[in-house]
Amino acid sequence: MAIFEEIKRSIFELRKAFEVFRMTNTVQKNKAINSLAKELDKNRTYILRENEKDVERAKQIGIRHALIDRLVLNDKRIDEMIEACKVVLGLKDPVGEVVDSFVREDGLKIYKVREPIGVIAVIYESRPNVTIETTLLALKSGNVVLLKGGSDALNSNIALVNVIKRALLEAGLPPNAVELVQTTDREVVDYIISQRGLIDLVVPRGGKQLIDYVTSNAKVPVLETGAGVCHIFVDESADIGKSISVIDNAKTQRPGTCNAVETLLVHEKIAPRLLPELKKVFDEKGVEIRGCEKTREIIDCKLATEEDWSTEYLDLIISIKIVSSLDEAIEHINKYSTKHSEAILTENYTNAMKFLNSIDSSTVYVNASTRFTDGGQFGMGAEIGISTQKLHARGPVGLKELTTTKFIVFGDYHVRK
Repeated sequence: MAIFEEIKRSIFELRKAFEVFRMTNTVQKNKAINSLAKELDKNRTYILRENEKDVERAKQIGIRHALIDRLVLNDKRIDEMIEACKVVLGLKDPVGEVVDSFVREDGLKIYKVREPIGVIAVIYESRPNVTIETTLLALKSGNVVLLKGGSDALNSNIALVNVIKRALLEAGLPPNAVELVQTTDREVVDYIISQRGLIDLVVPRGGKQLIDYVTSNAKVPVLETGAGVCHIFVDESADIGKSISVIDNAKTQRPGTCNAVETLLVHEKIAPRLLPELKKVFDEKGVEIRGCEKTREIIDCKLATEEDWSTEYLDLIISIKIVSSLDEAIEHINKYSTKHSEAILTENYTNAMKFLNSIDSSTVYVNASTRFTDGGQFGMGAEIGISTQKLHARGPVGLKELTTTKFIVFGDYHVRK
C-alpha cells in the first residue's frame, strides 16, 4: 500500500534525524524547546481553529462528553503546553549522565552512561496534548519520534506538528525529527509495530483495547502504558469530609483520564456515614453509582456486576464495594487493578504503610487523589505515558525513562589475563 511506503520513508528520515539528534548538545535542544513555546503562543488561533474541526466532528458522531473533553484544546490547555516547555527547558539533560562507574585494580576505567533510545513510535488516542508532551521529552532526551494519533484528533495533530517543525527549523535542527502519520487507516498500526530494527521502541497510549493489541502483536519492543482501573480505599479511621473531597476530585475533575478513580472500596464501619454524604455530591454532578449488595442497603444505586470491577469507564460512573477489612481491600485491588494508581484514605499510620507495601501498582497514595499521577504533577514537565509494567520503566515516563545505558571503557592498551 502507498501509505506503508510513505511511513517507511518517514521512518528512514527519522533515522537520519536521529544521527543528528544523538550528537546534539543541551544548548541546541533547549533552543528548540524555547522556540516551540514561542510558536505555540504565536499560533494559538491556528491551533484552536483546527481543533474546533475535530471537536465538532466528535459531537456530530455522538462521542460522549468525557471523551470530548480529552480532545478539546483551549487557551488554558495551550498555556499548559507552554508551561510544560518551560519546565522541561529547566530539567537536566539525562544524555551523557554517568549512572555508575568502576575502576579496576589494573587501571581499566568503566562507566555506565545514559544515551537516547532512538526512533520512538507513539500510538495514542484523542488527546492532542500528547503530541506536545511526547515531542518535548523526545527532543530533550535526544530521541526522534513517529506519532500516530487518533483519527478524532487528526486536524489538531497536523496543526501541532506543523508548529513543532517550524520550531525545529528555527533552532537549526532537522524538522523530520518529528513525523506524524496522517491517515485514519487502522492497518498502519500493524505496519508500525512490525518495524523491528527500524523503530527502537513503541509506546501505546490509550484505552485497554489499544494497549492489549499492541503488546500482543508488536515485533518492536513495547513500553506498556496501561489502562487505569484506579482504586481508592476509605479506611475506617478516615476523615469523612476530607475523604469525600478527594473521591470527588478523583472521579469528577476529568473523568476521561486514565488516572481518574473507577472503583471505590469502603470499610464497612465507615460506610453508613460516608456513602449517603458522598451520594449527595455525586448526584449533583451526575455520577452514576454501581454498588455491591451491601452498598445498595445504604444508598440507592445500580447493582454492580463482576465486569464492573475491571472496567475503565472514562466517564461519570463509579463502582463501589463495601469491604470488611484492609486485607480484603488489598486483595480486591491486586486482583482487579491494572497496576496504575491506587490510594488509601486513613488516619492510621500502620494501615497506610501496609497498604503502600502490599499494593502492586506503579503509583500508590496515602490521603491524596489518584489524579496526581502525571509527569507534570510529578515535576517531570511532561510524560510520554504512565508505565504499568516493571521493565524498563514504571509510573510516569519522563526524560530518564526515555534513555537507555551503555558502558564506556577507557584503557591503556589493556588485555585480559
